[in-house]
Amino acid sequence: MEKIRAIIIDDEQGARNVLANLLERLNDNISVVSSNKNLVEGVEAIKLMRPDVVFLDVQMPNYAGYEIIDFFDTIDFEIIFVTAYDEYAVKAFELNAIDYLVKPINRKKLSDSIDKLKDKVLKKKVFVDYQNLIDQIRGEVTKKIVIPELGNRRIVNLNEIIAIEADGAYVKLYLKNNKLITASKNLKFFEDKLSSEVEFLRTHRAWIINIDYIELLNKSERIITLAKGRVRAKISRTRIEYFENLLAGP
Repeated sequence: MEKIRAIIIDDEQGARNVLANLLERLNDNISVVSSNKNLVEGVEAIKLMRPDVVFLDVQMPNYAGYEIIDFFDTIDFEIIFVTAYDEYAVKAFELNAIDYLVKPINRKKLSDSIDKLKDKVLKKKVFVDYQNLIDQIRGEVTKKIVIPELGNRRIVNLNEIIAIEADGAYVKLYLKNNKLITASKNLKFFEDKLSSEVEFLRTHRAWIINIDYIELLNKSERIITLAKGRVRAKISRTRIEYFENLLAGP
């Protein structure tokens, strides 16, 4: 089994060190990839490191541990709460935490929690592998692209990208569901990445569009309207005839 990637979030450095040392002594295939002193820093580490589990202190300044749900649309990692107060166990299980640990941490209780964790992580990986197999059999594998996003990496399904607009040294990606993200690469980077994808075409020095979202071509203004008017991309004069033929169909 691959190493389980863990992040520790606790405002007390001593508590973080104790937990990290206990995990190391257990020698149970756990790798602590980040240790953070507050929830905001921890959330950034989670987005960057994509851990399997987060050991999360309940009581911290500014943000309590259980407020982590306010920072994510989907929690795709396990949570083990660490608390000095047993009463927080109820809150932990309301958030579907895999377990909770009471300070000072009992080594046997920690070992039991890790056993639960390994079982869940293994089942999750098996399910993902099975789902990938089913997708391949059905021919429904969704193509994805890794987006460099101002210090982070975001994985995006290609069919969610409506258009990409140059913005200096960066680009704006217009996605389905009214999402807009900024990526720290220029348009040429994405043109190269998408060169083999027939649905993506360069229409202008500042635009790449997904032709599946085209709704209207305005020749006089040289504007392509996409996704129910949400995006209006520019088209160069030399590309207009090509797009007229494209929209006309066979």
